[in-house]
Amino acid sequence: MNTIVALLYLIASILFIMGLKMLTKVKTARRGNMLSSSAMFLAVVATLLDMGTVDYRWIIAGMVLGGLVGSILALKVKMTAMPEMVAIFNGFGGGASALVASSLVFAVGFQFSTVDNTVTTFLSILIGGVTFTGSLIAFGKLNGTVSGQPILFPGQHLLNAILLLGAIALIVLTVTGAESGSGLTAELPVVGSARTAVIAVVAIALLLGVLLVIPIGGADMPVVISLLNSYSGIAAAAAGFVLTNNVLIISGALVGASGLILTQIMCKAMNRSLANVLFGGFGAEPAAGGGGKGGDAYPNVKSCGAEEAAMILEGAHEVIVVPGYGLAVAQAQHVTKEFADALIKRGARVRYAIHPVAGRMPGHMNVLLAESNVPHEQLKDLDDINEDFKNADVSIVLGANDVVNPAAITENDSPIYGMPVLKVWEAKTSFVIKRSLSPGFAAIPNDLFNYDNNLMLFGDAKKIMGDLVKEIKELD
Repeated sequence: MNTIVALLYLIASILFIMGLKMLTKVKTARRGNMLSSSAMFLAVVATLLDMGTVDYRWIIAGMVLGGLVGSILALKVKMTAMPEMVAIFNGFGGGASALVASSLVFAVGFQFSTVDNTVTTFLSILIGGVTFTGSLIAFGKLNGTVSGQPILFPGQHLLNAILLLGAIALIVLTVTGAESGSGLTAELPVVGSARTAVIAVVAIALLLGVLLVIPIGGADMPVVISLLNSYSGIAAAAAGFVLTNNVLIISGALVGASGLILTQIMCKAMNRSLANVLFGGFGAEPAAGGGGKGGDAYPNVKSCGAEEAAMILEGAHEVIVVPGYGLAVAQAQHVTKEFADALIKRGARVRYAIHPVAGRMPGHMNVLLAESNVPHEQLKDLDDINEDFKNADVSIVLGANDVVNPAAITENDSPIYGMPVLKVWEAKTSFVIKRSLSPGFAAIPNDLFNYDNNLMLFGDAKKIMGDLVKEIKELD
């Protein structure tokens, strides 16, 4: 039986690695997801076999309840709410790791057998707890139940530092057995004082999760989600060391490492450091209808209607669409696909330029466009398509702002200077579909709106795209 369990764990680990590799490309992502799901199934089967005689009533009840909740969410959640769903999944992952580690500590007869076992148990609890409540706050910021503005108060960072140092001190005290005067020892029975330390670390972790995320603006959620995803993996890996479960260590390490890499990619895409995102109180959501410096910032804005835009599109051969959060809010992904199909039918080539931080989670735009069956060949990353704008007849910006702001290139005193942006202004004509002249998360004007070759279409993205489809079809 031990050989079978070890073999199943090995196969599961290989499938996890292969699945993650396939998830890096749109073309193979579906198969990667299936491989990863199969790996998880094998890991669960192997774990049940490894446990030997267990009460399957609780296990079956948990599987039925979890499967029911998961199925309902999968069927009912809107694609526009996917960032919230990812955030809550991260939280559940971290919370599960913390619960597993905590439950072991309070099991009858349990004792910390070694120093490394003690440390990894506490780390699983600490990181898992932070991930759980931090993800709940991220969820709230994304769905509007918690303010998207940074929530700051005097001494906030100092308080966080004190709490973290307090948790570390409790871990050290437990490891060294300071209260009993035994010093550093490999045998650390879980007496009342150690259990009290565990409870205190749980409380600190839950509070830290809240305090670490509330000062981050809603517009910085792509970075926060990827970071919390990494935390959930690290917590799972730590729990794997506690349980001496190799597949949990491997899968947790994969999630933790990939999450950190993705976080770095997100920060690079915004030309900001992770410390700036976490401690800068930046990323505030702009007030609706705000205009940065007001109307004075836009002396040369020109707007048009769907009919005029369709006349320009009539002769377009190269069209690049830049989706942003406005597309998600308006749920305009399906009508955008219909718009692209109408242009393709007329002989145009249509592609989509995807900026890494467009939307509210990594890959948000890819997910929305995939839902409307946009061929993956049409989806292009910033690096793949940015130099093609100069050859485009029309670029269409759907609810994006800072990711198409030329200030990132032209104004060295701009807060977004150096941030990689999509050069939509290099197309012969650029259209920006937006409700108003309100700024993006950087709260600065976008000079693109003033460019001579730019035209604004003000209104809801779904309605405007629908009007464009109607006008284009009437050209036939």
